[in-house]
Formats: sequence, structure tokens, C-alpha cells
Amino acid sequence: MLAISRYCLTLAFLCLSGAIAHAQSVREFKATPGKDVRVTVYVNIRPDCTSGPLPAIRLATPPEHGAVTVKRGTLKATNLKQCLAAEVPAFVVFYRAASGYSGADAFALEINSAGGHSAVQRFQVNVIGNRAGGQGI
Repeated sequence: MLAISRYCLTLAFLCLSGAIAHAQSVREFKATPGKDVRVTVYVNIRPDCTSGPLPAIRLATPPEHGAVTVKRGTLKATNLKQCLAAEVPAFVVFYRAASGYSGADAFALEINSAGGHSAVQRFQVNVIGNRAGGQGI
């Protein structure tokens, strides 16, 4: 399993306590062609610090110049609200830009909770390639 460190807590806890946050803003990030970049993490931590059911994730709008993948992992969190230590399953979303591509890309995910809540989260990617065109020293 993929272990997720504590700093990932700032990435996205959209399913906290079984409710999906309705994020209407576009999340922006940078990527390098041909390399995976972690975009967001989805978990469901109940008030008693146990895991709830993970959401269903659907690629609502695919990227034109890359690929989105979802991996299952484990989130180890400390000092999260009333949970001093919790280890729960998580879905981790990755984006990989096509090799040789440089420029803008975008995609959207539809997140559906077990409780019936639904939200679309949009992502804007700035793919930065090797501008020098050669190898680094």
C-alpha cells in the first residue's frame, strides 16, 4: 500500500466525516512531462476516528495532454481534529503529462460519497518541460 505522509493533509480532505466539500474553485498545480505528480487525496474519517466508505471517483473531463490515475493508499494522520492518531484508507490521484508536452492542461473529477453527495472538482495544470533542450549538468 502507498503510505501518505502527514503533509498531504493540506492536499484534500474532501470526504471528511462523510460529507463532500463543494469546491467550486479550480485547483492549480505544476507538472513535468512524463512524471507522476500527486494531485489530491480523498479519505473519509468519521468522528470516532475510524474510516468511512471511500467515495467513487469518475473522470468527468479527461486531460488532453496527459493521464489521470487513482491509487489506493493509507493515510497516517496525527492531530487531525479530535483524532490524535488515525490510519485510514485513501484514494490518491496522480496526473502524468505526456512525454515532450509543455503547456496548459486541465481535467475534472466527479466525486460521489456513499451518502449520495456529489461534487465536481476542476484542476488546471501547468506542464513545464526542459526549456534548455539538453541534459542538465
